[in-house]
Amino acid sequence: MLLRRMLVMLGLFALVVAALAGLKIQSVSAQIAQFSAPKPAISVSAANSEQVQWQNRLPAIGTLKALQGIDLTVESSGTVQDVLFRSGEKVSLHQPLIQLDSDVESATLATSQAERDLAQVEFDRARSLLTRQALSKSEYDRLAAELLKANTRVAQLKAIMAKKRILAPFAGTIGIRQIDVGDFVSSGTIIATLQDVSSLYVDFYLPEQSVPQLKLGQRVRFSVAAFPKESFEGEINAINPKVENSTRNVQVRAILSNPESKLLPGMFANLEVLLPSEDARVVVPETALTYTLYGNSVYVIGNKKDDQGVEEKDDKGQPVLVVERRFVETGERRDGKVIVLKGLKAGEQVVTAGQLKLDNGSHVAVVTDDALMNSPAAN
Repeated sequence: MLLRRMLVMLGLFALVVAALAGLKIQSVSAQIAQFSAPKPAISVSAANSEQVQWQNRLPAIGTLKALQGIDLTVESSGTVQDVLFRSGEKVSLHQPLIQLDSDVESATLATSQAERDLAQVEFDRARSLLTRQALSKSEYDRLAAELLKANTRVAQLKAIMAKKRILAPFAGTIGIRQIDVGDFVSSGTIIATLQDVSSLYVDFYLPEQSVPQLKLGQRVRFSVAAFPKESFEGEINAINPKVENSTRNVQVRAILSNPESKLLPGMFANLEVLLPSEDARVVVPETALTYTLYGNSVYVIGNKKDDQGVEEKDDKGQPVLVVERRFVETGERRDGKVIVLKGLKAGEQVVTAGQLKLDNGSHVAVVTDDALMNSPAAN
């Protein structure tokens, strides 16, 4: 009886062990099948490299300057009697702007004019007497000198009077006034700024090796932060004949018209000098480049081939796509494009999004950017 129980227990134990072993074998088989199954394709976006006519340009940064621009100042001291302009208005050539108190100078001028008139009468009388030999030559010369002295004194006072009235030296837009009626101003006091913004200069610097590529009349295209979606054009009208010793750069000046007065002196400009030559270049989107310490690279998409060189197909009959990491030499960047000087041919397809998930030889599927961003693998 005891032996029979032991046999039954051993039989049940063997059944349990067999069942557990079966489950373990099934689990291991499933895991082996999972790891041996081909990995799903990684979703990426792609674009074809293109060969385009690339216009060479020289990038630089510059500053806008007025065609004529000054800070108006007074030359002589005095009290402001009248302000003849409004801040921010356009003024014409020789338009009166400031009148200083000139009462003392006016009185002195009247006295000098009276003395001049007397000297003129005495000189005319002396000349009449000299013709009749009734006056010595030395007395005649003295009276002539007195007349000249009186005329010079009148001219001097008129010049001083003129400095009491400030006129616009050129037509332009005057800035915010810095003085008021009744202020006492000394020589050199700033009244306001006056800027002629009908045309503007753009001053910028380029390396000395760019000098052979520069010519008068070359077009310059630039943009400013105030109008980021607009571009403006001018042309080079001056090249400094000296290279700066400290920076080894040469100063260049371009001129442009500003009929709407949108641009203002002092604005910062990102600009490009447009060179006349155009070369055929292979370009790719900037997002296709992967930057590392070892160099720049792109992932080139191609069809997977077996050992015999035959292209492999998936279960749907489509070519299996894989990527090849290829190091390239790049050049100028512009408008989201970058030149590839070496390592890539025109027409080759490169990955533009999803590079972080890739390695050399990874299986990929090309999708649109929206599909890539919404895919779970991208999150």
